[in-house]
Amino acid sequence: MNPDMTEPVSSPLVSSTFTLDGDEIPYAPGQTVIQAALAAGKYIPHLCYHPEFKPHGSCKLCTVKVNGRPASSCTTAAQDGLNVESETPDIKDKRRTLVQMLLVEGNHFCPSCEKSGNCMLQGLAYDLGVMSPHFPQIFPTRPVDASHPDTLLDFNRCILCELCVRASSEVDHKGVFALSGRGITKHLIVNSESGRLGDTDFAATDKAAEVCPVGVILKKRVGFAVPIGERKYDPVPISVQTVSHTHKKETV
Repeated sequence: MNPDMTEPVSSPLVSSTFTLDGDEIPYAPGQTVIQAALAAGKYIPHLCYHPEFKPHGSCKLCTVKVNGRPASSCTTAAQDGLNVESETPDIKDKRRTLVQMLLVEGNHFCPSCEKSGNCMLQGLAYDLGVMSPHFPQIFPTRPVDASHPDTLLDFNRCILCELCVRASSEVDHKGVFALSGRGITKHLIVNSESGRLGDTDFAATDKAAEVCPVGVILKKRVGFAVPIGERKYDPVPISVQTVSHTHKKETV
């Protein structure tokens, strides 16, 4: 998801291990629990974790039990002797509840969304067996910003993961996005006097343009280029995709 723990650290001399659901997981100095788990081929569900940014544990989907106590696996440093539980019925039930809450807090109409099949929230819902929203739908009123020549913003789908905020700040060094408000009123905003993306120096080539796990930041004129049924998470579950992608990056 190195000194700042932003990249999985590999070492041919790794001998330290911790236990994850009964399996011994090797780790290198500086790795977090989720980094070591993914490198070992063990998937821990997550939304706000990204291997290129410093973890901050906002979505809580990667919560595990470490020596019997809840902890975010993206911010917990791997250590010898840790007993980590991730796939218990209780933890999986809490993850399903979090996904259900995210689905009703925004306007997620998967059949009409061009991110369907490539959406991490949708992929996690399927992987966790979430087949109904469970909670009453909130149906927030949020604007759509089409002011930028190359990018459309549909704030209706935002899950407040802050990935675009962090990418724009840490990688693009532009600070285009931010979160405003508190609690249920918290929402994504654009840092311009008008509040419109078209009045910023945002570019379609920015890192912030590619990190959204749902369908908020969309490239114009390329919608539905890949048919539904052939998209990233359609043929292979998100858990398998994530582990496979991690292994490919480490072998490059």
